[in-house]
Amino acid sequence: MRIEIWADVVCPWCYIGKRRLERALASFEHRDEVEVVYRSYELDPFAPEVGTETTVQVLGRKFGKDEAATREMMAGVDGLAAAEGLSFGYADALHARTLTAHRLLHLARAEGRQHALLEEVLAAYFSRGESVGDHDVLRRAAVAAGLDADRVEQVLDGDEFRDEVMADVAQARAYGSSGVPFFVLDGRFGISGAQPAELFEQALTQAWESRS
Repeated sequence: MRIEIWADVVCPWCYIGKRRLERALASFEHRDEVEVVYRSYELDPFAPEVGTETTVQVLGRKFGKDEAATREMMAGVDGLAAAEGLSFGYADALHARTLTAHRLLHLARAEGRQHALLEEVLAAYFSRGESVGDHDVLRRAAVAAGLDADRVEQVLDGDEFRDEVMADVAQARAYGSSGVPFFVLDGRFGISGAQPAELFEQALTQAWESRS
C-alpha cells in the first residue's frame, strides 16, 4: 500500500502530521508493506528565492497581528509540536521560496534518500531556524542525507525536477486539496490536516481491509 503525502518544508502542521502518521505506522501490523512517498507543495510560490523577512514578520502581516501576538500564536503550535517530540524555533528564520528544496527532494527520492533529506531540511528550518532558500543550508542537508555532492550541485545550479514539483502541485489541486498536509492512502482515501495518530490508525486499517 502506498501513502502519498503532499507537504511543504516550511509547514509546521506538515512536520507534526508526519510524526503522527509515523506513530500510527509504528503500531500498524502491515507497516512493512507500506510505502510512504512525499509530494511537493508550495505554500508561498511568490516568496523570494532568497529571504529578506523573517517568518514571524510574514505571518504577522498575513494574519494582521503584531509581532507579540504572532509569536504567541506560533508558540501554541510549538507546544503541539513538542508533544510529538519536536523542538520548534523558526520564528526568526528567513522566509523564502521552497521550490529548490522540493527539487532536491525529487532527486533524493530517485536516489532512495527522500525521507533522510526531508528530515534534514525540516530540522534545519524548524529546529535551527535556517532558511530553506539558502543553498548552503540545502547543500549541507543533502550531503548529510547521503546524496552525492556533485549531483546536488547540478540540481542547485539548474532547474532540474521543476516539472516534477509542478506536477505534484497540480495533482494536489486535482484531488481538491487547497492546503497541506494532505494524505492519500492507496490512491483512494484522502485525509486533510495533521490529524491525531488514532485517526491515522483507523484510516490505515480501513484502507488495508478495503484492498481485498
